[in-house]
Amino acid sequence: MSPPVAPPGWSRWLVPPAALSVHLSIGQAYAWSVFKPPLESALGLSGTQSALPFQLGIVMLGLSAAFGGTLVERKGPRWAMTVALVCFSSGFLLSALGASLEQYWLIVFGYGCVGGIGLGIGYISPVSTLIKWFPDRPGMATGIAIMGFGGGALIASPWSAQMLESFGGDSSGIALAFLVHGLSYAVFMLLGVLLVRVPPRERSVERGPSVLAGPQVSADRAIRTPQFWCLWIVLCMNVTAGIGILEKAAPMITDFFADTSTPVSVTAAAGFVALLSAANMAGRIGWSSTSDLIGRKNIYRVYLGVGAIMYALIALFGDSSKPLFVLCALVILSFYGGGFATVPAYLKDLFGTYQVGAIHGRLLTAWSTAGVLGPLIVNWIADRQEEAGRHGASLYGLSFVIMIGLLVVGFVANELVRPVDPRHHVPAPKEAAHVERQQSESA
Repeated sequence: MSPPVAPPGWSRWLVPPAALSVHLSIGQAYAWSVFKPPLESALGLSGTQSALPFQLGIVMLGLSAAFGGTLVERKGPRWAMTVALVCFSSGFLLSALGASLEQYWLIVFGYGCVGGIGLGIGYISPVSTLIKWFPDRPGMATGIAIMGFGGGALIASPWSAQMLESFGGDSSGIALAFLVHGLSYAVFMLLGVLLVRVPPRERSVERGPSVLAGPQVSADRAIRTPQFWCLWIVLCMNVTAGIGILEKAAPMITDFFADTSTPVSVTAAAGFVALLSAANMAGRIGWSSTSDLIGRKNIYRVYLGVGAIMYALIALFGDSSKPLFVLCALVILSFYGGGFATVPAYLKDLFGTYQVGAIHGRLLTAWSTAGVLGPLIVNWIADRQEEAGRHGASLYGLSFVIMIGLLVVGFVANELVRPVDPRHHVPAPKEAAHVERQQSESA
């Protein structure tokens, strides 16, 4: 399956909505916590067990993006979006069957494994195409799409909660909610499949560069360069710092002010989580668009350097000022989202558009690593501190110091990024012929 080449006069601004239809759907993953309490009650699960589908989904996201990236680049965005649609929706349908039969392993397999493959393939499906349509503003283009992944939970959370309230929180109600999710997301993602187009070969944008301008590096060559591994460290450190707060946001703000005269209520903690989701989403479009103006290396200096300062402020003064705590957390989460949205454009700057989708897929293994590392650091240290008799903000002091250290490591790795050595470049005639052959086949 190959996407049709856009006819003359076709607007490139139709591509971001196609990408958004996929990313808003798979962004449901950030709303998994809505299903945790009813699953624990209906199936007798622990908190750790109820988190397994989400954790496995994030791991499979990174793995499927890494191993499927080259195939996505070769087959094109329509094929990738179709695979994402089938896997993500099938994951919900299998989960519905598992909930109906009260077989939790089937929910873990369906949502985590099968659905996780849909997450990974869907996440990278529009990246290369967007960059080729918007070589003049790659940060903004990828930011619009990836913003959808951060914002998907803002739609899915209240929608899921309303369904569970209407259908009931028992196993049959959960199964029905999963079923509605699977069918609804299939229809919504189909819009992206039908709408997506690839640009005519060697298309240039008015007042903008050619899509083939600059160095071009293959995915196999890219992973042999120090630049790739420096960016891997940069992304991993930035995501670890953000997800460390995101995963434990509600209990964290409650703990920080538990010993004060103005403790945080459950409702206020839930509102804090919603604010973090909004900052995550806004950062994806805001900071990635800013990177088009000030450069990719400079924007990551902001993410990592200012992020470390925000963590230090929370560690030192966070328990004495709610506005300061909330503001610093919002900034950190905006950097978390911005880091995801900016990295495809950073890869394009370094490695060109030749196989940027496949390179991006391999880089997302950093997300899989951070998805385990961030929550592990915060939760394990908090548990140990609680066992030692500590409480309140002191549960998180050591983990915040570690996060500051990780952000410094990421800052140094970003400073080490240099242009790719020409010996890794694909010769221009060979690359152009390859692109021309791919697009003539898709036509």
